[in-house]
Amino acid sequence: MAVSPPRLPDLPLNALRAFEAAARLGGFAAAAAELGVTPGAVTAHVKQLEAVLGAALFVRGPRGVELTPLGARVLPDLTAAFDALAHAGQRLRAEARPRQVHIATLPAIAQLWLSPRLPALRAAWPEIAISITAMEAPPNLKRAGFDLCLFPSAEQGFVLAEDWLFPVCAPGMAARLRRVEDLAEVPCLTDASWREDWALWLAGQGVAVVPRGPVFSLYALALEEAVNGGGVLMGHSALVERHLAEGRLVRPFAHELRLPRALRLWSARPLRGTEAAARVAEGLRAPR
Repeated sequence: MAVSPPRLPDLPLNALRAFEAAARLGGFAAAAAELGVTPGAVTAHVKQLEAVLGAALFVRGPRGVELTPLGARVLPDLTAAFDALAHAGQRLRAEARPRQVHIATLPAIAQLWLSPRLPALRAAWPEIAISITAMEAPPNLKRAGFDLCLFPSAEQGFVLAEDWLFPVCAPGMAARLRRVEDLAEVPCLTDASWREDWALWLAGQGVAVVPRGPVFSLYALALEEAVNGGGVLMGHSALVERHLAEGRLVRPFAHELRLPRALRLWSARPLRGTEAAARVAEGLRAPR
């Protein structure tokens, strides 16, 4: 009677995924951020994989982790395998829902630049469903299921809008500002992600002003506080254009600073082999 040989158990997929991300990104915290889990979960998965293998994949030290020779040898194959798996998953989703377009962007861009443009996109292509995910940094498009990325960048993608810096405030607040030095007497609002904005703009003024005021975790909140007369905000041109056009904000000073980055649109792959993402990209590139 034929005897089937015993089948070796498969290595745990989640553990392999955690190891690959930690090895590629250089740490458990970065892997956790990409995978959407806690660093403790990544640590547990890697320990599980090492236990199953009976071999170490990382050397733990006071300054972090380093790959062992074994870990370094297997990483390229695992990265290629997970990239291929992600690509296959993206293709499945795309062909299952060919009229859905998923955009990743910054929270401020989603609220202040992209949202006002959605009605025109829906009117032009009512059959296309557009979904938006707000995040603080561009995703790994080889792994994430996004069709388009919309982020400030110095070089990647199609330029949708240049990024100019200049102070903005409500008209009543502007009446109190005659000189740049007057900024020392009013609240200067700051976005937590762009803390350097005030220093960059003031560097070109030659004025020793130390801006003081509250820091906001969301740019849209800081912008609303400026509209309500709560202080002066360093405006990013693409994000404050509508408020300036409607007169809710004004520019108290003429000086503006062009940043090396710009608001750019890109995709890391052909636009899903369908026309939906290409049409949305075309609509976003069209001048208003």
